[in-house]
Amino acid sequence: MFDEYGIPDDADLEFAALTLETFVYCSRATDGVDDAEVNRIIEFSQRRNVARGITGVLVFGSGVFFQWIEGPPAEVQTLIASLHDDSRHYDIVPLDRSIEKRERLYLGWEMERVEADDIRSVLHEALDSAEDEHNAAALKRILAHLDSEPLAALGRG
Repeated sequence: MFDEYGIPDDADLEFAALTLETFVYCSRATDGVDDAEVNRIIEFSQRRNVARGITGVLVFGSGVFFQWIEGPPAEVQTLIASLHDDSRHYDIVPLDRSIEKRERLYLGWEMERVEADDIRSVLHEALDSAEDEHNAAALKRILAHLDSEPLAALGRG
């Protein structure tokens, strides 16, 4: 599976790895989602998701969420369904989804605030490789939103 020096081969990976589903997406925050609301999301996620074996990272900046989620497939699928029902965001664009046997990339739940330009580069890469026309349209709307945000608004979420 890995060809680099120091990375375990498949036999060694059997002992350290789990079957994990990964779901990576971006979305736009609805009006009214601010720093306090994002902090509540993180606190709730830390309690609920870690207990279910789900870990990852949530990035929020300039009204855009970017999230990497990993965990047992059944739990991640349940979480994905709840994400689509969450009224705090819209224009959900899946960027990656896979199931594989590997070690976790995120051992704990984290939150990181980033500048809009960092989010832009990730979204432009996703747009360049988007095959689904609905995802491409949503990515374009998210990028247009970022382009319309004044830099002073970055701190307010």
